[in-house]
Amino acid sequence: MKKLPTTQLLGIVAAVGLALSPLAAQAQPPRTQLANLADLSLEQLTNITVTSAARREERLAEAPASIYVITADDIRRSGATSIAEALRLAPNLQVGRIDASQYAVSARGQNTTTANKMLVMIDGRTVYTPLFSGVFWDAQDVMLEDVERIEVISGPAATLWGTNGVNGVINITTLAAGRTQGALLGAGAGDREKGAAARFGGALGADGHYRIYAKYFDRDSRSNSAGATLRDDAQTAQAGFRMDWERASGSTTFQGDVYQGDIGNPAGTRDVSGANILGRWQHKTGEDSSFRLQAYYDRTQREHPNVFGETLDQVDIDFQYLSKPYTTHTLVWGGGYRYARDDIRNSATVAFLPADKTMRWGNVFAQDEIALASSLKMTVALKVETNPYTGHEWLPNVRLAWLPAPDHLLWGALSRAVRAPSRVDRELFSPSRPPFTALAGGAGFESEVANVVEIGYRAQISSAASFSITAFHHRFPNLRNIEASAAGPIIGNGVDGRTTGIEGWGNYWLGPGWRLAGGFVAMNQDLRVKPGLPQIGGFSSIGNDPRRSAQLRSSWDLTPRHELDIAVRYVGRLPDPAVPGYTVADARFGWRIRKGLEVSLVAQNLFDRKYSEFGTLANRAELERSFFVKVLWSL
Repeated sequence: MKKLPTTQLLGIVAAVGLALSPLAAQAQPPRTQLANLADLSLEQLTNITVTSAARREERLAEAPASIYVITADDIRRSGATSIAEALRLAPNLQVGRIDASQYAVSARGQNTTTANKMLVMIDGRTVYTPLFSGVFWDAQDVMLEDVERIEVISGPAATLWGTNGVNGVINITTLAAGRTQGALLGAGAGDREKGAAARFGGALGADGHYRIYAKYFDRDSRSNSAGATLRDDAQTAQAGFRMDWERASGSTTFQGDVYQGDIGNPAGTRDVSGANILGRWQHKTGEDSSFRLQAYYDRTQREHPNVFGETLDQVDIDFQYLSKPYTTHTLVWGGGYRYARDDIRNSATVAFLPADKTMRWGNVFAQDEIALASSLKMTVALKVETNPYTGHEWLPNVRLAWLPAPDHLLWGALSRAVRAPSRVDRELFSPSRPPFTALAGGAGFESEVANVVEIGYRAQISSAASFSITAFHHRFPNLRNIEASAAGPIIGNGVDGRTTGIEGWGNYWLGPGWRLAGGFVAMNQDLRVKPGLPQIGGFSSIGNDPRRSAQLRSSWDLTPRHELDIAVRYVGRLPDPAVPGYTVADARFGWRIRKGLEVSLVAQNLFDRKYSEFGTLANRAELERSFFVKVLWSL
């Protein structure tokens, strides 16, 4: 696919907006305004509806999973300028920034630049790559003002969402088009980055709405600890649309995006581009029954100079049916199919063999939520999934939820999840021709298995306080490592691992319009090479994780028009490659000049002049104190 220059991307959206603006002006639909924190009571927060835990809507307070919800107001008041930065708001996630655009994101350990045990979705579209079962964060973007919520599950969710949902799921949901009407303009600039975004929404007939958007961002290069520039500056542009039709019998959605980015790198500029289009039909078939049919096409292109290039085309179809066949049973069942065509352009140093590959995945699943008593529910679920490498994988899950009192939930879960092999695990060779002295593939690599036990408690303990706490134990009998062989180093399943820990978070209202939100993770990992299998190098290929992390955020409405937000994050030291622990304080001051016009000033890293978060010494960025001013104007 031919890449579009940034000016063309922005110009196309501007032209479409001008063409459609008369229709919106005639309809004059109501605009949705962002609520003040003072409008969000503790009761409203605990009544937030989530869908990730059970593939259906349920109250967060009753979801038997370790799930944290980042709200639209949380994102706005954080001053985040990217999805990855917004994910820092979830205390059950590990987010490490490597340079201007690259991040390592995971939960409950095993975090790397190619972390492969978190399933990430944007409006139901899975954004992981079958190249390494992870996410290229430099290519994932949305207009943050359009995000309704981000649901973050720490712990396995593979039974409902499939392989790779081993350590958690990140589900990013944007607002329906009917809630983003009128025009919104945003622009920001600081000493390290600058950007702008525009959105326009209008009506489509009596029951439909649309929006179109475009955004552009420019991030400056960073330096490493020696003062050498990483040449990691990045310029990205994205545009897209969404159309929704809401009826009493259900809804229909069409949406799509196109993007392009030039991402700096010491080896040369990485070119990333892509496009996607998604359709979803939800229909009520009865008072307690409904189905959802979704399909999307996604194309991504990447060029890594002197390393590899890739063109990946994916088609995904997903169906689910929700019913209540008996008063004590809520049944969700369905299935899905995915097709991918991956074309790799190999280099002299790295090769995927074969270079071109067609891959197919299929799954069927069923979940039954059984009311054993008015306050006691058991959920039994099973997914069977096929993949191109290991055939069938069985993903069972059993959960028990007890409500000892209103807004108090005690729950437990037993789960089996797998991380299916990717192209990196089986088909990566270096150099590109034999003898493969650096890496000789992994023909015998099998799925990484996780057997997980969890127990959690969530409660609203007063009119001003709520909390959630979860203890977990993950058993990994066959994690990935690099082993010696006669052909050269190969990828195998030679590491036995255990992760045990506790995670928790809570909210406390100091008064009207003043909320404290905090959380922590404390865990221990025990990773050991199986007897008789010599490990080549350390465990950095598995993960580089802190034993402790914590955060505390204060969100205070000083007046009806002035906001002050302060966030403090602590992350313990990383062992391999070693990164010192750090404490970071960020602050934001927001001012609603008048209705529809807001200005904010964000200051990051107030404590230290420089610090690093993740990566090897030569390639990780020194993150400096920075400032950013943003203007939002809604019409």
